[in-house]
This record gives sequence, C-alpha cells and structure tokens, in this order.
Amino acid sequence: MTPFEYSSPASLNEALGLLGSSWSDAVVLAGGTDLISLMKDGVFSTKRVVNVKDIKDLGGIHKTGHGLRIGSTVTFDELASSPLVRGEYPSLHEAALGIASPQIRNMGTVGGDLCQRPRCWYYRGGYGLFAMKDGKSLVPNGENKYHAIFGGGPAYFVSASSLGPALVALGATIKLASSSGSRTVEAAKFFVIPSDENAREIDLKPNELVTEILVPSASGVKNATYEIRQREAIDWPLATASVALHMKGSSVAKASIVLGHVAPTPWEASQAAAGLAGKTISEDTASQAAEAAVAGAQPLSQNGYKVQLAKVAVKRALLAAAGKAHTAHHA
Repeated sequence: MTPFEYSSPASLNEALGLLGSSWSDAVVLAGGTDLISLMKDGVFSTKRVVNVKDIKDLGGIHKTGHGLRIGSTVTFDELASSPLVRGEYPSLHEAALGIASPQIRNMGTVGGDLCQRPRCWYYRGGYGLFAMKDGKSLVPNGENKYHAIFGGGPAYFVSASSLGPALVALGATIKLASSSGSRTVEAAKFFVIPSDENAREIDLKPNELVTEILVPSASGVKNATYEIRQREAIDWPLATASVALHMKGSSVAKASIVLGHVAPTPWEASQAAAGLAGKTISEDTASQAAEAAVAGAQPLSQNGYKVQLAKVAVKRALLAAAGKAHTAHHA
C-alpha cells in the first residue's frame, strides 16, 4: 500500500478543510469496507485519508417536517434496526437487510454505500472503469455474467449501491458539503454513467462529502425492495427492484420502479411505471409492468439470465408493496 497521511477530524468544517481539488490529494473514509481494499490492491492511492466516522453531525436518523433525515455515517445495522425506517420505508429496510454480513452491516455506512466504486472485476483488476485494452472494451466478449444489461456501453459495470434503487424510487435527495458551501442533488441524478475513464460514476467532487440523505414522507406510499441473489450468504445481488406506489384508493396514482445491479446506475423503468397509473396491483398488472421494465434490455454474451431475474424482481416487489406477497432475498 502506498504511504498516506491519516486525519481524524472532530468537526465537519475541519474535515472539509482537509479535502483537496483531486482524489489523489485526499479521500473520505467512513466504514472503509470498500476504500481499504481498493488501496490494498493498488487500484487507488491518495496522499491523505480523512476519517469522518467521529463527526457527530454526520450521524443519526430522525423525522423532519418533510420526511426522514439519515446521516451519512449511519451504519447499515442502524438503518435496519430503526423503527422509523422499518415502519414507513420497508424498501430501505429490505435493502439494508440484504447486506448479509454482520461485519459489513456494523461497519458499512449509508454514505459509503452511495459512494463505493464498481465491483467489476476488470476495474478491480486495474483495467479502468471502461475495461479498455488496445482501444476496445474487454467486457462484451469477456467474462460478463455479472455486468450490465442496460446502458449500452462503453460502461458495462453495475452500480454497486444497495440503497440507491430504493432511494431513487422514494424520490430522496442527497446533501453534499464542501468548504465553499453545500448543495443538494436528487438521488436519481447523483448516480451517473461516467463520460470517460477518469470521471466518477457519482456526482461528487473531490472536495465534497455526503452529509445526509433526505427521504420524503412515505406516508400512504406503498414501497418495497426485492432482491435476487445466488445464495443467502455474503453475496452481491444479481438483480433487484425497488418500487414506490402513490395510491389513490385501491388504484395507483403514480408509480416508480427502479432496477438495481443491471446497469451502471440504478435504472429507472419509467415507461413500466407510467403504465401502472390508474390500475390496481394484481398478478396480471405486476407481470405486465415487469415485462415493460425489461423491454430495452441489451444482454451481453453471458448475462441474458439477468433479464428474467429483473422481471421476477419487479413483479415480486410490486406484489410485496401492495401487500400481496412476502418480501425475500432470493428467488
């Protein structure tokens, strides 16, 4: 591991003052479940690591006048255990429970989950975000069984965030701070498909850090997350779906359907969601929405199975949100 300076500031202002104009100057450490392994493997190096775990202002889960405020250093364990989350935001609760490892649940943070780098083995092997060699991507004709079926390249990695799809479906916003001020970004716009190898897959500048996540009230909004994974143990999902249904009586007034682990960002199935307006959720309407959600999929040579899994995840998430099925973490 390349030598680096380690700082553990006690306040947000102090932390912001330690960040720099590039990632190689300084980087934020929260739980460290991703960053440390990247540095150990030589995929990433920086001059300074800024530990923000002890900054009280970045913790806590509490109600606001408009919904829920989740501090960026809240752990997955805190999120999964929160009665506020479990009661009104089952989609977030399910997503947090999906982290099967007690160690990662205790260490991993909400902010870290949003900012973690892709789990793509080409990226982790040093081939960059686009997995390029001799001007061509290695992914389309390579080992691509866990890669994207949406987006069309040149980025084929999948967004690693467990909470991203649920936060996008719920209309959450993410607050970012720097020494020059703060700004708020919609969760749907926080995740981006990078424009080049040196860009990031999130809308975060090197001198910024995530301070909190603001989730609108979900009172009367039926929501759920359904994940499909190969095994229940410590494993990444193969496909997930998070849904939020704004109801008018027994029918859907407005819906949001967001797929996870199938694209470089949480993938919004907007047409499928629009097709639910005015309908009640049943086996038939859920199946139709699931078909519509994967209509634009472009599977690679080894990941066509993800199309079916995404379909299943959407259908089961919709039925779970409508109270017509139990959520689970496997097919």
